[in-house]
Amino acid sequence: MKILEVKKLAFPEIQVIRFRRFMDHRGYYTEVFNKTEFKQNPEIAAFKKGGIAQSNEGFSKNGVIRGLHLQWDPFQAKLIRTLQGHMIDLFLDIRKGSPTYGKIGAYDMSSDPTLDIGEWIWIPVGFAHGVVFLEDTSLEYMCDTEWSPGNEASISPFASDIDWSLVSPSLLSKVENIKNNSLLIKDKDKDGFTLEQWGKSVNSNEFKYEQPS
Repeated sequence: MKILEVKKLAFPEIQVIRFRRFMDHRGYYTEVFNKTEFKQNPEIAAFKKGGIAQSNEGFSKNGVIRGLHLQWDPFQAKLIRTLQGHMIDLFLDIRKGSPTYGKIGAYDMSSDPTLDIGEWIWIPVGFAHGVVFLEDTSLEYMCDTEWSPGNEASISPFASDIDWSLVSPSLLSKVENIKNNSLLIKDKDKDGFTLEQWGKSVNSNEFKYEQPS
């Protein structure tokens, strides 16, 4: 695996890891994850401690939205990539005391097999995560802990008290259906917490902002 670049987004804790695909006239070949390569790159927060505990693959149809999901006991961070299709990754800051608490970010993630670069996005603990699918899409995500049913929650992506000001107008236009509730969504997610309701729950105290050292 050859890591080319680690990009930080509006939230510096969210990282996009760009890696090389080796191309020729037949197509391409690449390692998508190499533990040694990740550890040797000091900018990457992903899997510095426990490594990969669980790997998942999913498929969603055009017009689906999933999330915004979070987990505690144990906390769970995710490393996500698009296998095929086009999606917008969403990440909401839920860390109490954070200067960006309640703000959401977005990153456009499409898959193009003709490009010599692939991407992962790293979603650390302290962010509720969701995905909007702009076409039929397959994705992969690896987690640093296992799923813990009973210790998870959803914040509704339709909640009116989420602050979208950090999302660029061009990207926001791609997910404008969030505003009119026309996306296909599971009832559990649609009827999830508002930000205010989540902030009043006991479990929200598990997620606190720590000043960078």
